[in-house]
Amino acid sequence: MAAAEGGGSWRNRRAGQRTAIAVVVAAVLFVGSAAFAGAAVQPYLADRATVAVKLEVARTAANAITVLWTYTPENMDTLADRAATYLSGDFGAQYRKFVDAIVGPNKQAKITNSTEVTGVAVESLDASNAIAIVYTNTTSTSPLTKNIPALKYLSYRLFMKRSAVRWLVTRMTTITSLDLTPQL
Repeated sequence: MAAAEGGGSWRNRRAGQRTAIAVVVAAVLFVGSAAFAGAAVQPYLADRATVAVKLEVARTAANAITVLWTYTPENMDTLADRAATYLSGDFGAQYRKFVDAIVGPNKQAKITNSTEVTGVAVESLDASNAIAIVYTNTTSTSPLTKNIPALKYLSYRLFMKRSAVRWLVTRMTTITSLDLTPQL
């Protein structure tokens, strides 16, 4: 009987070892699969974050161009102030100087300028800088030209910098300028 009991405890120990091995293998597999899942998901999450920032840059660039180049004789006086929310540093000062120079003549000629953004692309992006390209159609009208619209296709390259939670335009260059105004 003692031999039978000794064999039973040996079997119990053997079963206990198998259970322990199975638990260790399951734990290793669980940790390994979690590590694999984390490694697989990380690039996806990084890409999603980059896409979100690019969308923010593109929206800001489109809004900035629309504000900078859309005005009427009635709101021309506030153009520089409205645009200031999108501009930074020297570029903001240069734009204000430009607007101050054209307010009088444009109000006198009753010029209405309307800019429609037709496309935006983010050319480059890093942690605090971005470059966006904005494609536009701009229409200008004035009673002096019998309200015949001046049509221009323009594209701009905007150099942007992150300031706290916002993106601001620090520099802007014209890439393309095509005047489609009818010649009378």
